[in-house]
Amino acid sequence: MQLRDYLPFWAKLDGSQQDRLNRAALYCTAKRGTILHNGSQDCVGVLVLTDGRMRTYTLSGEGREVTLYRLFERDMCVFSASCVMRGVTFDVTIAAESDVSFFQIPSDLFRELMRESAVVANYVNELIATRMSDVMWLLDQVMYRRMDARVAAALLEEAELEQSEQLKLTHEELARHLGSAREVITRMLKYLQSEGLVSLGRGAVCLLDEAGLRRLAGDSLR
Repeated sequence: MQLRDYLPFWAKLDGSQQDRLNRAALYCTAKRGTILHNGSQDCVGVLVLTDGRMRTYTLSGEGREVTLYRLFERDMCVFSASCVMRGVTFDVTIAAESDVSFFQIPSDLFRELMRESAVVANYVNELIATRMSDVMWLLDQVMYRRMDARVAAALLEEAELEQSEQLKLTHEELARHLGSAREVITRMLKYLQSEGLVSLGRGAVCLLDEAGLRRLAGDSLR
């Protein structure tokens, strides 16, 4: 597994820059549930995901988690190197949502590359803009969309990720994902069950009517 296969700007770097990256980048693995980055003071470096899925989330004032976005194979996480980007304070936690493997590029080296290469700097700026768009979309969902629609959309997203209509998903996990209380999610799931859209089991949700869930989700689907 080569770092060059996961960096879209690799070919634009000179030989010295490529060599520094190869020597400094660490190849890492982590088990599901591992916290990989915890807050803006935790500058662990840039993470380049090679396999698995990571979850980026923040905490509300009441201590509730809400998922901001997920990271997949070939995604790059720059907010884990917050010290690289002056003026950008984005207090997030990044956790392994499945077993993961990734390259970890030291913050100091990545800062040097951004100073030396306009291509790298532009890529990072575009990536930050994309992530901020994700956050603004989420803000709209939290403030203006009904919870039943958000729950329906979240279930459809999980089904697509897992490639299954049988989801091993607890009410608490869904509540953390949506930034809500478990009691609220339980009430919403029971409503969806009464409408024949899902069936509920212990630690599981089965999607029965995908078309109906899509109609309910509406604009809460990405």
